[in-house]
Amino acid sequence: MVFVDSDGNDTAVSVKAGRTVMEATRDNNIDGIDAECGGACACATCHVYVHPDWVGKIPSVEQAEQDMLEFALDPNPELSRLTCQIKVTEDLDGLTVTLPDTQM
Repeated sequence: MVFVDSDGNDTAVSVKAGRTVMEATRDNNIDGIDAECGGACACATCHVYVHPDWVGKIPSVEQAEQDMLEFALDPNPELSRLTCQIKVTEDLDGLTVTLPDTQM
């Protein structure tokens, strides 16, 4: 998985299947994801922009996540996701997400 910070620097990490992208940021000390609710989909502080090449390869946004994305800073209707809602699978090997300048 690749995390791109707001300055364009990327960090590649290994992530076990079954973890969430939010857990991957925490486990690999990636700055920029606050995850204040701990992954309960009750805030928007784990917001990222999914690379366009990956948008169609991850599960669709469910209503609870869509509701929380309304609280994200500068959400993009096509690319914004909450990392707590993206579960890592083998099919997501190489997933690339960009961190926003700030979380709320």
